[in-house]
Amino acid sequence: MKVNKTKRYVVLSILFFLPVAFLLMLYPSTHNYDPLEVVNRDVKEISISEDIKLQDHITVLAFFGKNPMNNSTSALNLKELVYDKFKGFKKFQIVVVAPIGSEGNYSELKKEVARYEDLRFWHYIFRTEEDIKTIYKSLKAHTNLDADLATNNVFIIDKDKNQRGRLDDREDNEKEQNKPVRQLYAYNCIEVAEIKNKMSDDMRILFTEYRQKRKGEFDSNKRREKELKNE
Repeated sequence: MKVNKTKRYVVLSILFFLPVAFLLMLYPSTHNYDPLEVVNRDVKEISISEDIKLQDHITVLAFFGKNPMNNSTSALNLKELVYDKFKGFKKFQIVVVAPIGSEGNYSELKKEVARYEDLRFWHYIFRTEEDIKTIYKSLKAHTNLDADLATNNVFIIDKDKNQRGRLDDREDNEKEQNKPVRQLYAYNCIEVAEIKNKMSDDMRILFTEYRQKRKGEFDSNKRREKELKNE
């Protein structure tokens, strides 16, 4: 009987302490993650009001051009894989920059994207072609806008109008093989895996950074050291 009791206490102790030990192992990692890197500074402001501007917001910036329904797949992927996940976070927004004169073309896209809900944090702003080119030129990108002033790529902009991304986008096995370094400046909305596996993770990291800043737990020196290493 005593042996059975002892066994039972041992089992109960293991069941109690094992999850605690696991949580203690995880705890330091929440404070030692690599912050999402600044790949470009001073993105051109797009403000049309106090509510719709880059400053003081975490923004996903998109360019769907003169004929947005040609990019409806990108828009729907962005809505389902990014907007739906992060719409509850404070100061988060998606801003689509479009050419003046294409407002009528966007009415169909708006209906398509907003079919299931009111997208309060999803904005469309209309600018001259020259303005759009100037805004895009202030971003770092591997590709140019097409003839319609559109791209499938979207950009993450932080509250200080810095563009965020990855200075080294290689996988671990590529690093081990000393493959050439490649950067990730934007996220292709046609590539579902890229949005789900890279952009979603990067957005989470950025929100974690701002949460830690509010709590006074964020170490800005670590990010600066990493940036200097890549300059």
